[in-house]
Amino acid sequence: MARGKKKETLMPEERLQAALVPESEQPYSVPGNWCWTYLKSMSKIQTGKKDANYGSVDGEYPFFTCAAEPIRCHGYSFDCNAILLAGNGDINNISCYNGKFEAYQRTYVVEIIEPINTDYVFYWFKYKWFDFNKDKMFGTAIPYIRLGNLQDFPVPVPPIKQQQRIVDRIETLFAKLDEAKQKAQDALDSFETRKAAILHKAFTGELTAQWRKEHGVGMESWDNTTLSKIVIGFKYGTSEKSDYSYKGMPVFRIPNITDDGLSFEDLKFLSHKDISDENQIHENDILIVRSNGSRELVGKSVLVPQLDREYAYASFLIRIQPLESVVPNYLVMYLNSTDARMQMFKKAKSSAGINNINSKELGAILINLPSFPEQTEIVRILDDLLAKEQQAKEAAEGVLEQIDLIKKSILARAFRGELGTNDPNEESAQELLKKSFIL
Repeated sequence: MARGKKKETLMPEERLQAALVPESEQPYSVPGNWCWTYLKSMSKIQTGKKDANYGSVDGEYPFFTCAAEPIRCHGYSFDCNAILLAGNGDINNISCYNGKFEAYQRTYVVEIIEPINTDYVFYWFKYKWFDFNKDKMFGTAIPYIRLGNLQDFPVPVPPIKQQQRIVDRIETLFAKLDEAKQKAQDALDSFETRKAAILHKAFTGELTAQWRKEHGVGMESWDNTTLSKIVIGFKYGTSEKSDYSYKGMPVFRIPNITDDGLSFEDLKFLSHKDISDENQIHENDILIVRSNGSRELVGKSVLVPQLDREYAYASFLIRIQPLESVVPNYLVMYLNSTDARMQMFKKAKSSAGINNINSKELGAILINLPSFPEQTEIVRILDDLLAKEQQAKEAAEGVLEQIDLIKKSILARAFRGELGTNDPNEESAQELLKKSFIL
């Protein structure tokens, strides 16, 4: 092509060559009757017309922004079948809409020119758009995509019938995967409900009904008591400043109180080691979060395991020490149960956005306490049941991860012509370009 020759004076073959991605720049090889072209050669690219404040919640038309879900508005600027892309922020926010809609100024509206299949290009965006742009984004606080990135996005184009077969195959496979994903998500969502039900049965005696029958005891052996009567004191932690750079005694803080127990990661230190033994924590102590901005964290409890050195604890925590008649694991499991947490939520007070529960309020928590042997049996049963529930949860999480990977694999194969949909005898996609939007 001669330099300086205007686009409108190009011959058909020259225009075709200008639209094709040079072989050296093609991301990978495709079947012989496919071709690589640029998005600008097959689409009309516009940006949204309205400010983000234009949307409302009760309008007739969808209003697409850089957020994940569109809201509703009362007007529209577009009436077409288009792919919508976030121009900044989360560039994985990709959707497809056919009809009347409005779009935010920083949303790209990509209208694919027929006969290219819009759904085909949409799935290509879902597969490759992020990878194409991960090293091409501009800005620091809020990355954005320039129009040139979009125009030069390379697209593998198969024959027209093959495009539809690919779309049909993807949607069939994705539908089956989405069904499996929903079942896994349902199992995951019900994890906490199942766990709460198991703990409730444990602390009302249902789990050990057979054990009591075998040992000749009844529910009258259970003591309806309060927390203050079965522990030694409620001790607040140190309010001294701690820091990562200090070299003194390590201090457990709220971030160390996790669902999996006491975490030894992310420790801060005091400037000294002069903390008396009675103000340290020891094996089988229980630490309770007494103050936090999150209501859900207040009352969260962990059991202190065997320690290899001396540790202090921070003032937003309370330490209790179970009496010898109490199995420490039984008590911490109860404190983390819905039965106990609901009592804590009712007693906790909020001030300036901080939720608090004090030692007096904690001490008034009601608890059903069976004999020491039955506590031990309850802990044994719970350890077994909760371990199985955790395994089920992890299995569901694994399924969700695998489904996402399988979808990526399906898309990778689809856009290489490897899903069993390709017909090498169909007319070359280059002929499609000549007959449609290039000329």
